[in-house]
Order: sequence, then structure tokens, then C-alpha cells
Amino acid sequence: MKDEPIEQHTIAVLVDNEFGVLARVVGLFSGRGYNIRSLTVAEVDPERKLSRITVVTTGTHRVIGQIKALLERLVPVHSVYDLTEVGPHVERELALVKVSGKGDNRVEALRIADIFRARVVDATTESFVFEMTGNSEKIKSFIALMKPLGLTELCRTGVTAMQRGPEGLDIEG
Repeated sequence: MKDEPIEQHTIAVLVDNEFGVLARVVGLFSGRGYNIRSLTVAEVDPERKLSRITVVTTGTHRVIGQIKALLERLVPVHSVYDLTEVGPHVERELALVKVSGKGDNRVEALRIADIFRARVVDATTESFVFEMTGNSEKIKSFIALMKPLGLTELCRTGVTAMQRGPEGLDIEG
């Protein structure tokens, strides 16, 4: 089984929004040496006090299966959806990218931002802060192009994802 390929999976987890739940989920990964590539969490149902955790992780098919089984056994977990396996889904990420520079680099940064549909959310005479949303590959490409133009700071939200079509996480109960 050593030749089993490493896969990337996006997993959505519906949990109780209470103290310590995120720590328990993260502890499940770290305690077994599983990697988290991206993690986002937010409350999705204030009345029922439910939050949605979206985690992007990697592992063999067997490891991904173990991760899902362990998540399903955690007491505050209501449901676990492997969006990679359930079918087509939409993934997005937000990035804030600060680029400092003058002259031609400044003009080139604006031109590239326009091509990538990044918005200028702050500007000074020596820098721009661009806001960009898209899939992780698009954001990585944008960042790579901004590095030689004076990228000085970067902030990314992590992946958030949702299944396409009418089906989805049951937050209605």
C-alpha cells in the first residue's frame, strides 16, 4: 500500500457552535499526524448554534476514510460531507495582497490585477492592497505574478466550499 496516491479532499463538517469544538477537530488531525492545508469556520445557524467547518486535507484513500470516520465520532459533530466525493462543488478563497512599488512595477501590478479581476481596496502613493476571490490555483497564480512586482504582505482566508445543485448540508434540522 506504499504506492497509494496522496489525494486532496475538501470536507465540510457541521458542528455545535460551542467552546472547544474547533480545538477538538484540530486535535484530531494533529494527534494523528494528519495535515490540514486549509481551515475555515463560521456560524451558519445562530438559532440552533451550529457552525460549519471546511477543512482541506491530504492523504491516501485509507487516511481520508479514517479522517471522516473519526470526525463522525466526535460528539459535537452533526454531519460530515466529503465534497470531493459527493460530486461537483464550488470552492472559493479570499486573499488580500499588498504590493509596494513605484513606476513601471506599479502600472504592471494594476494591469495584472485587472486581468485577474482583483479589486484595489486600499491605495497609497507607494502601495496597493488588492482583494481577490477565486479558487486556490487562481490565487496562487496571482501571488506568483505579484512577487517580482513588490509583494510585501499576504493574507488568505482558506478555502470555503459548497456542493453544486439543490443538495447540501442540512442546517434546517
